[in-house]
Amino acid sequence: MKFVILVALITVVAADNAYKAAPPAYETPVTYPPRPYSFNYDVKDKESYADFVHSESSDTKVTTGSYRVELPDGRTQIVSYRADENGYTADVTYEGEAQYPEYKEPEVKAAPAAYAPEY
Repeated sequence: MKFVILVALITVVAADNAYKAAPPAYETPVTYPPRPYSFNYDVKDKESYADFVHSESSDTKVTTGSYRVELPDGRTQIVSYRADENGYTADVTYEGEAQYPEYKEPEVKAAPAAYAPEY
């Protein structure tokens, strides 16, 4: 029994010494200083009813922007925001009035049987 334990211990020590970790396959990432930017886009797709606008700009210290979204209730939501060292501040406004059409119970009709067995 002592022999088996001794062999197991030698095997573990030999295996531990045999492993050599490979060097990292990647280099340290390069970091770049922040740069000013500006972008905007406008989407109006009649097929999907997507209608929105977004614009944003940054001078590396303060980011400002706004976006508009057509809501399902007929209103337009407008968000103007500012992000700086003090956090994110947004001003949200709405144009138009919400419209909720009157609900009508759908008329349900049974579909004709696709197959009826004949006896």
